This record gives sequence, C-alpha cells and structure tokens, in this order.
Amino acid sequence: MLDESLLDTPDALASADRFGLLRGVAESGARVRTAARSATESGIAQLTPDGRPRAVLVAGPGPAAAGVADLLRALCGGSCPVSLIQPTGVAPLPGALRWTLPGWAGPLDLLLLAGPDAADPGLAELVEQAYRRGCSVVAVTPAGGPLSDAVIQARGLAVPLATTSYDAEFDVEGAPPAAPGTLWSVLIPLLMLTDRIGLISAPPDALSKLADRLDQLAERCGPAIPTYTNPGKMLAADLADALALIWTEGTIAHAVGRHFATELAGLAGRPALAAELPEALTTHRTLLAGPLAEPDPDDFFRDRVEQPAATALHARVVLLREQEPGPLSATRAAQALAEERDTALSELEPGAGSDLEKAAELLAIADFGAVYLALAGTE
Repeated sequence: MLDESLLDTPDALASADRFGLLRGVAESGARVRTAARSATESGIAQLTPDGRPRAVLVAGPGPAAAGVADLLRALCGGSCPVSLIQPTGVAPLPGALRWTLPGWAGPLDLLLLAGPDAADPGLAELVEQAYRRGCSVVAVTPAGGPLSDAVIQARGLAVPLATTSYDAEFDVEGAPPAAPGTLWSVLIPLLMLTDRIGLISAPPDALSKLADRLDQLAERCGPAIPTYTNPGKMLAADLADALALIWTEGTIAHAVGRHFATELAGLAGRPALAAELPEALTTHRTLLAGPLAEPDPDDFFRDRVEQPAATALHARVVLLREQEPGPLSATRAAQALAEERDTALSELEPGAGSDLEKAAELLAIADFGAVYLALAGTE
C-alpha cells in the first residue's frame, strides 16, 4: 500500500527518511562535480593512452558495477565491446566473492573496477589476475583501502571514490545496499577515462551540463513539489500495489530500465521486470492476461468470491524511451497491447540534450520514484 497523503507532506517525508534517501538522490549533481574533481586530481586528465582497448571489462559488487557496464555500453555506441564480469562464486575469505577474467583477456584489454566496498578481497585477487595477463586496470574505490593498494601495486590507476556526509548512514543494519547517487560517484571518473581513450565523448563542459541537468531535476522532483507536477512522485503513485513491467526502447533507455528495476528492489523492496522492446511484447504478454492483470470493473459476471484482494499486485507497464517514437518504433504496438489488455501504462521520455543528459534525466526520475515509493510505502 502507498500512503499518497504522505507524498505531499514534506515534514512527514523527512521523518520517514531514516537513511537520507531524498538527500542522496538530490545531491547527484554535486556528486558529479565532486567525482570530476577527484578524477582530475588523480591524473585522468593527463593520461596519454596509446589507443583504444580491444574490450572493456567491468567488475564490482552491488548494483553500481552493472549500472556502469550498461551505461558505458549504451554511450559508446558499439565502438568497443563492454562486458560485465559476474561473480562466479564465493572466495575462501569471509564475505569475499570470486571473479574470473575471460580466457581471452590480455594486454589489449581494459579492466574497470567499480569498488565502493574497498575491503572486498575478491576484487584484489581479480587485480592480480589482470596484472598477470597484462590487462590495464583502473579502479574507483575509497582511497587507502585494500583494493586501492592492490591496484597501485599492479601499476594501475586508483581513483578515490567521491563520497558525501550521509554515505555513512548506509553502513548500518537495515539500510539499503547502496546510497542513491553512488552510481554517479563511480561512473563519472570512468566516463572521463573513456573520453581520454576516445570511446565516449565526455569533456568537462559536457559533465558540467550533466550536473546542471541533475540539479534542475532535483528541483522538479523535490519533496516540496506537489505530486501532480512532480514526475518522481507521480511515478511512485503509479506503481503503488503494482508489479512494474519496465519496457524500454533504445540502448540508453534499456540501461536505465535495468537500473530502475534494481532500485525498486533495493530501495523500495518492490519486484520489477525489465525487458526491451519489441521483445517485451512477447515475453510479457502473458503477464498482462494472467493473475496479475487488472480485473475488468465492467465485467458483471466475474467471480467476486475468487477475486484477489484490492491490495494484490497488478501489472503496470512503465515505458521508457530516449526520444520521440519514429516510424519504426515499437511504442505504438506497446501502447496498443496495454490498451487491449486493460493494463495501465506510464511513459517517460527525456527532454532535448546529449545522450548523457537524456540518461541523467531518466535515471533521476527513476531514482526519485523509487525513493518516494520506499518512503510512502506501508505494510
């Protein structure tokens, strides 16, 4: 259930926000600026690479690594393969995961480590593998931690993770797995690196515009803005008691959709499924007609005894796209299927700007939506 009255009561939202979630997502623009300064001070701007890598590999615990891999893959436009290395099991040390480089990885490849947890010994072992194979290694991780030391010993580059004062609030029992905004702290230094090696265009002025766009979105989605003009609150209200079917069109939208599904689970404790169009029209079609479908209120003969309680989850489509639908777009087919199955549909499309700014707008609204859903949700 969602307490919609709480959404328009800023004081009540503040009282419910034990972990500073709203402050965390609102400070995304500040995180971008802080992370850019940290990366510059670490020497990224002075790098003189020999050329593009053959492939980029991304590894790290938690949702940040997957988000980084998806966004880098989307933003590089296919100019270089970007792959996420999934943990293959647990390492002998307590709390450690095990990562293994692909058999083909070697001196032509670049390993990027998203390491908000500086003490994970499994990543240090991965650094040793990369050193033996001759891979270049760059890590974004807290300064002075074991991972940072391992990267420096392997002659790699360790960029200090940009943090804010509230990050410590997430190192307590019951807190979500990661603070909103952590993705930007990890992503920005790696965007600056990929700009230097010619994979993605992310010069300083583009990052400045990105931070400004995030600040503007924080104002639009702030707790004092009423629900009917607040895209973050509207998204949260739409997803009350709903199983979000996140349908995406475009590589950037798909990266955001996967991140949104992760945030709904990690912050709001809500299930969600993400799928790309047009495949989603087939893979999720049955969900729109099965037990999760909305009952037809005009069906006089429906079985009201067996009808699920009003609080049961029902499917709702959230359509994310990065631009207006063109003649070959699957958007109209998605809208038609939702209408045919009497399924509610929410649509998000960013305003004009670069691909990076469009990604930022979709990410910010998704993050605010997940946070408001977490704060206003009730048992």
